[in-house]
Amino acid sequence: MLCAIFANAALADHPRLLLTAGDIRAHGDEWQSVPKFAASLQRIDAQLRAHFANPPEVPVPVDPGGGYTHEQHKRNGIVIQEAGFLHQWTGRDEFAQYAKQLLLTYASMYPKLGNHPAAKAQSPGRLFWQILNEAVWAVYAIQGYDAIHDFLLAEERQIIENNLFRPLAQFLSAESPTTFDKIHNHGVWAVCAVGMIGYVLDDSLLVERALFGLKQDGSAGFLKSLDVLFSPDGYYAEGPYYQRYALLPFVAFADAIAQNEPERKIFEYREGMLLKAIHATIQLSYGGKFFPINDAIKDKGLDTVEVLYGAAIAYGETQDPSLLSILKHSPTALLTGDGFRAAAASAKGEAQPYRFKTEKFRDGPQGAQGALIVLRSAADAGDSAVVLKATSQGMGHGHFDRLNWLYYDNGNEVVADYGAARFLNVVQKNGGHYLPENESWAKQSIAHNVLVVDERSHFGGDRRRAERTAPEIRYYESQPGTHIASAIEGHAYEGVSIHRTLLLLENAGFERPIVLDVVDASSAKSRQYDLPLYFKGQIIDAKDGLAASTDRLEPLAKSNGYQHLWRTATGTLEAGATFQLTWLLGDRFYTYTVASNKDMQVLLAEVGAGDPNFNLRREQGLILRAQSAAGATFVGILEPHGEYDGSQERTRSSASSIRALKQIHREGKLVVRIAKHDGSVLSVALSFDANLSLQHRIGTPDRDYQWSGFHALFNG
Repeated sequence: MLCAIFANAALADHPRLLLTAGDIRAHGDEWQSVPKFAASLQRIDAQLRAHFANPPEVPVPVDPGGGYTHEQHKRNGIVIQEAGFLHQWTGRDEFAQYAKQLLLTYASMYPKLGNHPAAKAQSPGRLFWQILNEAVWAVYAIQGYDAIHDFLLAEERQIIENNLFRPLAQFLSAESPTTFDKIHNHGVWAVCAVGMIGYVLDDSLLVERALFGLKQDGSAGFLKSLDVLFSPDGYYAEGPYYQRYALLPFVAFADAIAQNEPERKIFEYREGMLLKAIHATIQLSYGGKFFPINDAIKDKGLDTVEVLYGAAIAYGETQDPSLLSILKHSPTALLTGDGFRAAAASAKGEAQPYRFKTEKFRDGPQGAQGALIVLRSAADAGDSAVVLKATSQGMGHGHFDRLNWLYYDNGNEVVADYGAARFLNVVQKNGGHYLPENESWAKQSIAHNVLVVDERSHFGGDRRRAERTAPEIRYYESQPGTHIASAIEGHAYEGVSIHRTLLLLENAGFERPIVLDVVDASSAKSRQYDLPLYFKGQIIDAKDGLAASTDRLEPLAKSNGYQHLWRTATGTLEAGATFQLTWLLGDRFYTYTVASNKDMQVLLAEVGAGDPNFNLRREQGLILRAQSAAGATFVGILEPHGEYDGSQERTRSSASSIRALKQIHREGKLVVRIAKHDGSVLSVALSFDANLSLQHRIGTPDRDYQWSGFHALFNG
């Protein structure tokens, strides 16, 4: 049983990072009355006792990510922090002894280490195979050292500082200038580690390096990273997955700055950029999981340690009660002052629901490099979300997927993105690195829900070309019942313009909100246009038939990702006709209805060809293919409907309510006419002109459509 005591007055100077002596003085005798916080301390107490039941191993570094020595050092770094924090909250010296034992062992080992034997050539570490992991380890370990600083004898502090933390800070900064001054998540972790070490060791030079770069002129470092990596809306250049990863060093170092140099007003920097970034990270999720664009591993979500830090620190700055509901995703409380105050407020019932909303997150430092747009249905209309990825490339972790889209409904990912081809820290899978198929499949354009021209990836798969330009956001609006996002990509293929418009329509005469997807491609040359749709679920029906490949599978092509797709079925769609595919996911049916203005081939494909090591997930997709000399327009409706209850053997509305879909084109404007089985008709008119004062008209034998602005809805 743990026992709380008042903090000793001797702790006034240390700790001074995310947990401070002031926190302990204020709350050191209260934690037992806060159930989640007390349970977290109890749990870590048990884990530490198990870890130190025998002298903990500090092995000679050998393995890359996921190997035994890698995982042991990673765990040891966290243990140093946890032991130091428990020493502070409980006042018990045995926890300080645990941390001291490890720190002295590392201080004996570190000066003798050269580059790691399995080092990554471009960024070698010493304890770890890459310097990134070295920085992460330092961020945790320095917090533990800070927490036991005043427990240690002066000569012990001298050994740990001179043999471990000073050489570590030197290695991360002056000896690794390419990483330290890099405006990238690796650089942010390094500057956070060095800056924290500087604050604990009273070394202003290290702090200045961290804030302003090795030259200390502001051309690199923490503030420059804040300037360049985030847009004015708090969107991070590499996408939600890496925004989550980079969030911890950004907010942790910011909190350390606020504790040690409040006059810098770091949380006010760039109009509160860090707080915007925390909220953007949370918003870029559905059902607790992050939108898996770019090199994303799809397991990550709001229960991760990075969000725990971000939400707790943001609560400490703002006392926003909705953040308390985000912290409930994590089973543990953060053992800092902010973590305690958030847990205490939640225990008092102060948490309020976090409002996820339709929002446009501009990309680029000035917000001028496209955007990631999230369209969400109202809470009473169903739990749907549409994501339009019209962002910049996303640096080295970016995929070639301009104007990609995803769709979520009923708690599930329905229209899916593959994310990264990687098994993180699984040694058998390329040592935990990205798999070769990340380049040959996951980054290629055909792996995404994007228009692919002539079976080539956007920008020819050249990242440097892709980074020079970004899509143009043509229109964005969110009104009750109608949410719209529209963007143009004119650089992915020379001589080809691609315009995509997505509408999430509520209360449009359907059982649930529907999605209208319009993709228009124009070119002066004859082209092949492929439009994939990757979906989750079991196919129920394919109207007008598909000829399945039942006795032989062949790849779709030989390169650019096509070599990884088995052709599983083939069909045709004549100009003016309607095609429908229905599938079941969870307890809900989904029908994708397509209208074409060109003769098209319809293909079903499955991921897994050209994969001798079974590295790829077996996912399925529908591909619409058109050959055209003057471009093509693809119009699709995604309609959720009905219910399936296997336990009760009950099925309702398993067929789509849409009978036919028609495109009507006039002078660059479009009307999509949706005819339902009940005889009703919904028409969606698009001018593709954001000038709301302009009047538009399309006349047909059935009726005239007249409207102003970008879009309008008509009954009939």
